[in-house]
Amino acid sequence: MKDELKKYREQIDLIDEDLLKLFNQRASLAKQIGHYKGKNTVLRPEREAQILRHMVSNNPGPLPSQSITRLFTEVMSHCRALESQLCVAFLGPSGTFSQEAVEKRFGHAVLCKPCVSIDAVFQAVESGEANYGVVPVENSTEGAIGRTLDLLLQSQLKVVGEVMLPVHQCLMSKVTNISEINRVFSHSQSLGQCQVWLNTNLPNAERVPVGSNTQAILLALEQQADSAAIASAKAAKNYDIPLLAQNIEDDPRNTTRFLVIGNQDVAPSGKDKTSLVVSAPNRPGAVYDLLAPLAKNDVSMTKLESRPARSGMWEYMFYMDIEGHQHEPKVVAALVELKQIAAFVKTLGSYPATL
Repeated sequence: MKDELKKYREQIDLIDEDLLKLFNQRASLAKQIGHYKGKNTVLRPEREAQILRHMVSNNPGPLPSQSITRLFTEVMSHCRALESQLCVAFLGPSGTFSQEAVEKRFGHAVLCKPCVSIDAVFQAVESGEANYGVVPVENSTEGAIGRTLDLLLQSQLKVVGEVMLPVHQCLMSKVTNISEINRVFSHSQSLGQCQVWLNTNLPNAERVPVGSNTQAILLALEQQADSAAIASAKAAKNYDIPLLAQNIEDDPRNTTRFLVIGNQDVAPSGKDKTSLVVSAPNRPGAVYDLLAPLAKNDVSMTKLESRPARSGMWEYMFYMDIEGHQHEPKVVAALVELKQIAAFVKTLGSYPATL
């Protein structure tokens, strides 16, 4: 038994030596590419998406595809940092789901810039304080994040990527018995995602919405006699607050979609999305007419969200996600026709669809 273990461990040691050499060879090539780029864009979302798809499609196992994606995201993150370390703004403070989305998309070799609001994330990228921003745009349980949609319409920034993050909520407190809890702090979205659990287990507890789940933890720690917070297990570990219940979200598939915003146009990756915002003239059948160019040119729409316009009462902007890149011929044709009939069209960006 010991001889067998020794043999396997020796093989692992040899493989680790090979991996070390290969990691550094890749890093050296990344540095050379950085010299050729000069001051040009460091991040190439389409290229990174192609690498991840290729690795997943060629993965023989036993590592699952999710693990392969994480491993290569980190490899690319650290190699990219040799060219230039990116700064990414997100809705803070540290320990939020937004920071988890940053780490999932960019890896850990980036500078994370927590911001006090979604507006501040946009401002950080617009001012050049951050290279990119990550903002929540919708949750599978609670729906669209209105402020993000409004800012996408107003800002000159572009959507350069998306992140799908499974969201698992946890109840945490210094209180040892759940029955002693009279107050629960959390972000309004998190409270909404846990309504059934709260109604069942803490029906009489006051629900207090706050700016972020990290703020909720700090308040629960400050008022620890009868208070709790709802946040992620990672945040609980960061602030050393005991977990009383895990995965309390009403829908086990609960997922938040984040958008990556920046100043660059992203080239086609082979499997892309394009986000648009349009408005229809105020006449019967106008919304139906907006969809006709997509159907005519065989462009699939994956999302349609309405948002009140600021131009007048009962007027709406429509946010669309369509399959394909804005430079693909059929998408180009659909957009040309759409601009002829819509009152307003803004392309928010084309970017790789998430794996």
